[in-house]
Amino acid sequence: MELPQTYTDAELVKRIVAGETFLFEILIRRNNSFLYRLGRSYRYNHEDTQDLMQDTFVDAFTHLAKFEHRCSLKTWLLKIMLHNCFKKQNKWAFKNVKAKDINEQCMPMFSDDKHTDTSKTVLNNELNMIIEDALEKIPTDYRVVFTLREANGLKGAEVAEILAISEDSVKTRLSRAKRMLRQEIEKIYSKEDIYQFNLIYCDKMVNRVMDKINVIKDQN
Repeated sequence: MELPQTYTDAELVKRIVAGETFLFEILIRRNNSFLYRLGRSYRYNHEDTQDLMQDTFVDAFTHLAKFEHRCSLKTWLLKIMLHNCFKKQNKWAFKNVKAKDINEQCMPMFSDDKHTDTSKTVLNNELNMIIEDALEKIPTDYRVVFTLREANGLKGAEVAEILAISEDSVKTRLSRAKRMLRQEIEKIYSKEDIYQFNLIYCDKMVNRVMDKINVIKDQN
C-alpha cells in the first residue's frame, strides 16, 4: 500500500488517533534519522540506539492522543528519545561553560561555501567513521547540542526546550563543540555525513515498530 506523503504532522496525528494506525509508518520514516543521531550522540552503539528508537516510537504511539502540539512533533519525539537515553544511561550532568572561553568569531563547522573542493563532498564509510570518532571525543553535553542543532537541524529554541536549558547555553555549547571538532577535523564536511541512518535500517525500524503497535492494538 502506497502511503500519502503530503500530510502534515498535525494531519497525521489526527488520522492516526482516529484509527488509521498504518499512517504511523510515515511519522517513523520522517523522524528515524533524527532519533538515530541523538542516540548515537550518547555513544550508544547501533543496536542499542535502534532499541531506544523502537521504545521511543512505541511510547509516542501510545501517548499520541495526548500530544498537544505545543511544540513540533519532531521536538516531542526527540524529548521522548532523550528521556529514554537518560533512563538507559541512568545519569546526566551538565558542566558549566563560561562564555569567555568561546570564540564566537570562529568559522562555522559546516559552511555553504560553493567553492569548496568537490572531493570534500564525497560520501564514504571512511569519512563517516572519521566524523563519528571526532564527535565521540567531545563531552556529552556539547556533543548532544551539536547533534541536535547541526546534524538534526533544530532551532536554538527547540534545542533549549528539549534539554531544558537557556538559548544562550545552547549557543555557548554549540560554539565550544565546533571548536573541539575543528581540533579533530581540518576538512569541512556536510551535515549529512554525520550518523547516517540508511534506508535498509529505516525499513527495519518501520517493521519493528509497526509490529509492536499491532500487538498493542490486538491487546486493546
